[in-house]
Amino acid sequence: MTEYLKDALRKAASFCAYQERTQQEVRDRLNDWGVDGDDAEEVIAELIQQNYLNEERFARSFAGGKFRVKGWGKRKIKQHLQQRGITGYNLEQAMQEIAPTDYRAALADLLDKKRRTLHDSNPLVVKQKLVRYALSKGYESDLIFSVLGSEE
Repeated sequence: MTEYLKDALRKAASFCAYQERTQQEVRDRLNDWGVDGDDAEEVIAELIQQNYLNEERFARSFAGGKFRVKGWGKRKIKQHLQQRGITGYNLEQAMQEIAPTDYRAALADLLDKKRRTLHDSNPLVVKQKLVRYALSKGYESDLIFSVLGSEE
């Protein structure tokens, strides 16, 4: 490995150590630094070997974080992971980070908090707004109606 690639590897390793990254994010950053093609792939392979880069770990961390911190639903999380190039096995593993009971409870909490901010006397309008809000957060419509139905 040339000195130029060793330097790129050091920079990329610290880039990955700061927070979890996808291979595509690292590839883009290497490209910004003027490292591309086979050289970039060599650096990425070395990062994977040294365990700085692990897409399953990234996917699990991303899914868990977006669910716990931002209250996102599985549909939105899955869409964002796919936009970042995460598919197949890693996507499945990420979705397993979210326990079904926690998922339903989080949706119920989300709807409850939103309901307190709505000031409309028509219960159908309130329900419509709650459904639209939960859909925008990435929750599945059947689960939304199930949670709303059990509250009535």
